[in-house]
Amino acid sequence: MSTTAPTSHVLGDRYARELPELAVPWQAAGVPTPTLLLLNETLAAELGLDPEALRTPDGMGLLVGTTVPDGATPVAMAYAGHQFGSYSPRLGDGRALLLGELTDTSGTVRDLHLKGSGPTPFARGGDGLAAVGPMLREYVVSEAMHALGVPTTRSLAVVATGASVRRETLLPGAVLARVAASHLRVGTFQYARATGDLELLRRLADHAIARHHPHAATADNPYLALLEAVLDAQASLVAQWMLVGFVHGVMNTDNMTISGETIDYGPCAFMEAVDPDTVFSSIDARGRYAYGNQPVIAQWNLARLAEALLPLVHTDEDEAVRVLTDLVNTFPARYSAAWTAGMRAKLGLSEDDDGADRLVADVTALLVAARPDHTTFFRALTFAAHGDTAAVRALPGFDARLGRWLEQWRAVDPDPALMERHNPVYIPRNHLLEEALDAATAGDLGPVRELLDVVTRPYEERPGLERYTLPAPPETPFVTYCGT
Repeated sequence: MSTTAPTSHVLGDRYARELPELAVPWQAAGVPTPTLLLLNETLAAELGLDPEALRTPDGMGLLVGTTVPDGATPVAMAYAGHQFGSYSPRLGDGRALLLGELTDTSGTVRDLHLKGSGPTPFARGGDGLAAVGPMLREYVVSEAMHALGVPTTRSLAVVATGASVRRETLLPGAVLARVAASHLRVGTFQYARATGDLELLRRLADHAIARHHPHAATADNPYLALLEAVLDAQASLVAQWMLVGFVHGVMNTDNMTISGETIDYGPCAFMEAVDPDTVFSSIDARGRYAYGNQPVIAQWNLARLAEALLPLVHTDEDEAVRVLTDLVNTFPARYSAAWTAGMRAKLGLSEDDDGADRLVADVTALLVAARPDHTTFFRALTFAAHGDTAAVRALPGFDARLGRWLEQWRAVDPDPALMERHNPVYIPRNHLLEEALDAATAGDLGPVRELLDVVTRPYEERPGLERYTLPAPPETPFVTYCGT
């Protein structure tokens, strides 16, 4: 395997060195004919990588894992997880590799990680591969989320492999190179706790504190402080999902990060008609991860993290249970504060506006009843804040009750500039994303590139892009799949 890589940076192996019990050194599978489909040049430069060098054979080798720098230790990461409520003690990176850590141009350490790089010891019978469509989906949606200001893993590149992947049919294969603050998950802690090795669990917690929440190290109880930091990060993250209408689709504990970034864009999508029961995933038959359930599931997942941390928090198990339960039970208030602040901004209100919280509560209930398009409604309100209510009054579902609310809201003089910064014009509309992915699978990347250009400038209204603001026709069914 070549060891020449297009970077002056050394790929660190801190995770592999510090937590070898939670990693299996592994090598990416060979790629017959790599072809670069998408490269995030801005992100590459931010990471200190040369975009032009990444286009070379050695550069593409780095992006698919067959070419790594000297001293790097690619590993498949171990973790457990509750999947749809059922515990799986050994999941891990079945088709992914952590290549190592990069220090970006701001001095921040970030993981470079691959998806679709071949089977690992955690593959559980899977082929370890990925298809072009799902990898492009993650690229588009994660970059859209970043542009919306939502904490997320980032997509560096998608490389077609030249091999076919067998799913329902034969599909073109691809590898996604993504970047994250880290890939530590609630499931990582569950795996460490299940080993019964208290020192391993402590080392993992110390690693997470140093990497993401260093203030916790000086707290009276660092591991309790770690949990509190993750509670805050996840409360803020899920609130931001809800504010833009994002439905993750698979909120398993192995898909919840310690950093507070969104990870793993499988059967995800954006809600159009306002409905708390919105589910897109083909495998979520009971709606466990429906739009409106996301805050509740986040708290449930964090309770599993608390269980994993229990022996570190106090030597007396009963006392540990008490303090951890009390802390986890603060999540709803933390989430509510983050969500309410976000809703005030979407409505152009400040905390000092009389009745702001009542206006937030009232419109939330009215939208569930009226079911307008989520994104269109809030953007139309920005015109109303300028004095033109025609757009919002013309929306399907607008009725007398919303009309009364509209006048009450306008009476407090909402700030349209604030609203324009918090209410996007463009999101990755589900039907348009599927249309673009179908074209890409057939060999035409034009629609994906155009969609990327639109959704990575979501707050900037541009002429000629009207179709990207429209919801799907009512009769259009939409279901997403894991892509595995």
